[in-house]
Amino acid sequence: MKTLEELYQDILARKLQIQEPLPGQYDPAHLDCLLHPEKYAPVLSVSECEQCAYERACQKSCLFDAIEIDDQGKFLIRPELCTGCGVCIDACKMDRLMASKDVFPVMKAVREAKNPVYLMIAPAFAGQFGDQITPGKLRTAFKALGFTGMVEVALFADILTLKEALEFDRHVQKKGDFQLTSCCCPVWIAMIRKIYHEFMPHVPGAVSPMIACGRMIKRIHPDAITVFAGPCLAKKKEAREPDIADAVDYVLTFQEVQDIFDAADLHPEELYEEDKEHASKAGRIYAKSKGVSQAVKEVVDQLRPDRKISVIAEQADGTRACMEMIARIKEGQTEANFFEGMGCVGGCAGGPKVILPEEEGRKSVDVYAESALFQTPLENPFVLKLLEEMGMETVEDLLKDETLLTRRF
Repeated sequence: MKTLEELYQDILARKLQIQEPLPGQYDPAHLDCLLHPEKYAPVLSVSECEQCAYERACQKSCLFDAIEIDDQGKFLIRPELCTGCGVCIDACKMDRLMASKDVFPVMKAVREAKNPVYLMIAPAFAGQFGDQITPGKLRTAFKALGFTGMVEVALFADILTLKEALEFDRHVQKKGDFQLTSCCCPVWIAMIRKIYHEFMPHVPGAVSPMIACGRMIKRIHPDAITVFAGPCLAKKKEAREPDIADAVDYVLTFQEVQDIFDAADLHPEELYEEDKEHASKAGRIYAKSKGVSQAVKEVVDQLRPDRKISVIAEQADGTRACMEMIARIKEGQTEANFFEGMGCVGGCAGGPKVILPEEEGRKSVDVYAESALFQTPLENPFVLKLLEEMGMETVEDLLKDETLLTRRF
């Protein structure tokens, strides 16, 4: 019996066509994993995993106790507990784990759609598909695949930066007050909610830029299908969380997007440019470690230049470093008042499903950020236009929002 990965590659080789009967050497359960990924955890077992020569390194690596061994010694991943951080995949030395795939339901939805289908691209996309592939060429490529258009999620990172800056101004009034971010990283948020829940009062009730983008598209086009593409496996789980499941229909990783380009024999670098400038530098640097706190600090300084308590940021990237940072907060060993956590080393540019090595990805993000026409969301006219679309007359109205940008943890 061939593995799940082999089945995936076989269907890709068939140009994403799965109507014809598949050879009998494949497990029907594996096909179900590929056609209905929403039923499974973001991490899948690609073959039987009853004997382990590495003392269950995957299970020991899981911060969220999502991996279990049943009474028969069989390996189980609990979908309700798995965040998709991907640490277990790296820990498994027997290559029996893989990320779930949304490629086939996405392309089926695109082909059969009677309503608009929008691809929402994460800020970390810069350089991931090649140096010659500009945002404008990437937009054209997605349209060639059948998508109605491409939206940069960095624009909604701009809006969330404004919200987090306003939250800081409201809640950090004296020494000892502090705020935990970043809303863009589902692993960091899951760590606080499930392991360090006593810190939740310090976390602003904000959705991620991905969710904000999906909700805004569906407000403008209620019947639209929204597909997010990014470097993060955990976004697949985030999109299914009950209180925010209204925003994003499917999640692809950058590697899955590249698989689609390859299967369709599509070469974005050869396509024409359809360029649009939307996000500021602040929204674009969300893709790297320290980017969120840098963006929020700059906006706080712009909003309140006379503020006596400024943003003093401390950052951690990688789950181990995040846990060490929280330990310092508990022990009073830090003077910071704004704590940024990222589940991956390097931030989103170091995500588990990037194409470029982390350092190269971070440099590409920096180059793209420096090319922005605007430095912060307060200077970005597209942000002001979106606020008007949301019925907000002033920036401060972001704190009154109860629908698009706010969630109750």
